[in-house]
Amino acid sequence: MLLNKTTYTGYKERPEKILQFGEGNFLRAFVDWMFHELNKSGKFDGSVVAVQPIANGMANMLNDQDGLYTLYLRGLKNGKPESTHETIDVISRAINPYEDFDAYLKTAEQPEMRYIISNTTEAGIAYDDADVATATPPNSYPAKLAVWLNHRYKTFNGDASKGVHIIPCELIEKNADNLKRIVLQIADTWALGDGFVNWLNSACTFSNTLVDRIVPGYPRERIAEITEELGYEDKQVVEGEHFHLWVIEAPESLQQELPFPSIGLDVKYVTDMTPYRTRKVRILNGAHTTLVPVAYLYGLDTVRESVEHPVVGKFIKDAIFEEIIPTLDLSKEELEQFANDVIDRFRNPYIKHLLMSISLNSWSKFETRVLPSLLEYKNRHGAVPQKLSFALAATIAFYRGKRGEEAISLNDDAVLLELLKNAWSRYDGSDESLESVVVEVLGFEKNWKMDLNKVEGLTAAVTKHLQSIVNSGMEKAIETV
Repeated sequence: MLLNKTTYTGYKERPEKILQFGEGNFLRAFVDWMFHELNKSGKFDGSVVAVQPIANGMANMLNDQDGLYTLYLRGLKNGKPESTHETIDVISRAINPYEDFDAYLKTAEQPEMRYIISNTTEAGIAYDDADVATATPPNSYPAKLAVWLNHRYKTFNGDASKGVHIIPCELIEKNADNLKRIVLQIADTWALGDGFVNWLNSACTFSNTLVDRIVPGYPRERIAEITEELGYEDKQVVEGEHFHLWVIEAPESLQQELPFPSIGLDVKYVTDMTPYRTRKVRILNGAHTTLVPVAYLYGLDTVRESVEHPVVGKFIKDAIFEEIIPTLDLSKEELEQFANDVIDRFRNPYIKHLLMSISLNSWSKFETRVLPSLLEYKNRHGAVPQKLSFALAATIAFYRGKRGEEAISLNDDAVLLELLKNAWSRYDGSDESLESVVVEVLGFEKNWKMDLNKVEGLTAAVTKHLQSIVNSGMEKAIETV
């Protein structure tokens, strides 16, 4: 028995107000769940039309279930493991514009359409010069959006009240600014006219966002157990963690229309999301990047066991609270609350997050996620941070490619891998040759955008840590910091 309107008695028809580009796990476990909760609260009454953004997708599977699916939220809540599930009924239908372009275009004619959501991957917000106005549909998301917006503009003769709020969720900085820039470029290339451009600028809003929730997706390994628990088949089950954060740069009008914070959801309407993006990159992503080489060389394999380890767990917590948080400008209370939430997320007993799965491209990650904290700490305190410089030394040791007798499968930029291979090939067992390895790595300006050897005290600190790691092993070396 498949989940659908027949098997789910709580279904309610609602006006279609949200056009959503993307029908995948993240949007269904994040944005759609939030609209579902807002509907339940009585502060909103609307449904989502999900648009399949690429030729191959899940529109048909969603329609087979009348847009219904089960969301499991699993993780630590108030320090204790908790797993809950709920049927989400906010999606009214899904459209595959590659099979039914007319149905897609007709949604622009619906007066109540008000919000456009998207998550088309980081590569989705890009200009494609192969797109043409007559394609049904164009290839890229911005071009599909331009066609839809232009059709709405024409349908309602430029009525300003039929403008829409456009809220992209792609994981790129200034996602809405980039999307709007490309849509305007398309409007110019296709000669859509000044009237359309003026309507777009005055009647529509584009809001930059930051989204944060870990969504493992379809729980393939335990689907038999889930089916037995639910009593019906659901091919669209999705799993996510309890933690959620949506930061939106929004006008006052959007805040009033979508009062997510008033029902307890962690949605922050701000005028500038930069501090929140910095907080996430430095604390959440930075902690991951700091942790991986240290924990893996210690002999651990997952994020959870690393954070719960008495030695490695203390190392990463100290790095966050003593060396990363002091470089950020939000309130200490807010930063520490976020950091504690991050640690709980790392300890999620329902997610097996392998360290090796997040070791990909560690050097570029270190440059964007950890190095800014390291340099800002040095700038504010006049000293090299010991934990972060130790993590840098551990990363160099990690890229030696060995954990004891076990080979490490390194995955990174080919030029970097060659540089590390050559540097380590000249290591002859002496401390002097280890210093040469450090100098060569820190001097690789292509990755660092600067020569890190010029940062006072950094070469000496990293060299000292690397000598300790190589000569004594990670278990003893970590004790020095």
